Amino acid sequence: MAATLDLIGDRWTLLIIRDLFAGKTRYGELAASPEGIASNILAARLERLQACGVVAARASLERVGSFEYHLTARGRSLLPVLKAMRDWGLAHVPGTAAKVRVGGGAE
Repeated sequence: MAATLDLIGDRWTLLIIRDLFAGKTRYGELAASPEGIASNILAARLERLQACGVVAARASLERVGSFEYHLTARGRSLLPVLKAMRDWGLAHVPGTAAKVRVGGGAE
């Protein structure tokens, strides 16, 4: 468990993964999330997720010099984990509301 938390256990990394599941692919879309991630933190987390094979960056077909970020098979395998965390929060954290659809379910 400690090794997994070292990789994805901080707040920002899980929110980036959530947003990628929700269909965001561009840096600007990820940066515009309501939680307000700082650009330096976003860049560092995307770099780390790429280095460990959770996220892949591809050159954008729409914007020259831009990249699109996608979850790899390893990253997509985190979907049950995120859903379990969402469900737990909905059940046990007062004031939690489902707002974003992630992989076919509300978050």
